Amino acid sequence: MSHMFLLRSIGSESVLISLLSCTTNQVRLTVSPSSSQIFRRESVSLSCEDEDRPDGWTVRRNTTKGEVSQCGGGWGRSDGSSCTIKFAFPVYSGSYWCESSDGSTISNMINLTVSGGSVILQSPVLPVMEGDDVTLTCRTETATSNLPADFYKDGSFIRTEPAGHRAIHHVSRSDEGQYKCNMSGHGESPSSWISVTGTTSTTPGSTTSTPPSDPPVFLFVVPPVCVVVLLVLLVLLVRRCVHRKHAG
Repeated sequence: MSHMFLLRSIGSESVLISLLSCTTNQVRLTVSPSSSQIFRRESVSLSCEDEDRPDGWTVRRNTTKGEVSQCGGGWGRSDGSSCTIKFAFPVYSGSYWCESSDGSTISNMINLTVSGGSVILQSPVLPVMEGDDVTLTCRTETATSNLPADFYKDGSFIRTEPAGHRAIHHVSRSDEGQYKCNMSGHGESPSSWISVTGTTSTTPGSTTSTPPSDPPVFLFVVPPVCVVVLLVLLVLLVRRCVHRKHAG
């Protein structure tokens, strides 16, 4: 839902208070390949998925340098509600999201890291459901076969995996955190945040949703229309209060 409204009675009249929540669960940004890290000069596709409104979305980003722009404006090739980056570069690292044409609605945000190094950690770019299995892959740009890799979570060593794959079975909330890997003789990957979401049982036959923890993002974006609406409502409320004070 893009907007929620609350009616509060003051005397014989009602004042409309708009509680703005300018994000939506209807549109979702997906990435292919589905990895939060890629090597420089690799290609990546970003798509805005919305069954009710397949068109009318634009992929936007905020890089780690604080540059906010949309696909096709100097980077990527826009095709409807999709964006294709043929050759990615480290300066493309940042937060990506879908935004409606009027700027009133945005999707989930995805953090994408384009590595200029020789090692990356391939990990889920979207939140993982509790109970699912996840595989983290430590990948080097030059090796043609899987190599041993050390895996770390929140800065602490987990273990060495002989084939460079770290399997996490039946993911739980305790698995959420910052992961990276290291390959001897090749280097260390950037860190990536893995979010865990799901449902927690409360009573037999019922569940309550447990929202995912917010990963570190480069910018929290508020669509301009939300700011305008909020300011207009604030001005109206102040004028009403002043009018009632003079009338009294």
